[in-house]
Amino acid sequence: MSLKSSKFVKLISEKLHVIVITLSVFLVVTSPWILIGSRLRAKASIWDSLHVYIGLIAAIFGLLFLLKNLLNGHWRQFFPWLKLDFSQCVDEIKQLKQGKLPSSGGKGIFSIVEGIGLLLMALVSITGIAWFILQGTSDALMWRKYHIMFAQGFVGFLMLHIVFAAFHIIDMVRNS
Repeated sequence: MSLKSSKFVKLISEKLHVIVITLSVFLVVTSPWILIGSRLRAKASIWDSLHVYIGLIAAIFGLLFLLKNLLNGHWRQFFPWLKLDFSQCVDEIKQLKQGKLPSSGGKGIFSIVEGIGLLLMALVSITGIAWFILQGTSDALMWRKYHIMFAQGFVGFLMLHIVFAAFHIIDMVRNS
């Protein structure tokens, strides 16, 4: 790999979070105008075409983002329940009762919700890719249904992510 291409790969890797969020927001905001059934029509609207092709790009970046987080060992942070480690989450729930916001990072509430977001993003990506590959077949509508269901969950996560980001900023301002 040349020096230029390795710098480009490093830049993309560092910006994956922003890329995924930007593409996701575009797809969510424009989704009310999408009219796709079991296949992309030959004379599809610009919104349908953009949703499909930008969605495929977003799916690739989303899966790369998941992979980056899993390979860098962050799976322990986002999925502490896989090791039956609930200690920080339980502590933060107790502190919530006392009016204290959860901390960012670690294996607490915010991180577990981010892990759920990573899973939802992966499921939206996988079901969208499956729907695209199987378009025109009898299974396409099933994958469409799953894609929409997981996309709705991901939209809920995005809204929660915005709220948690605001809490994180409040926490940073308080502690500075």
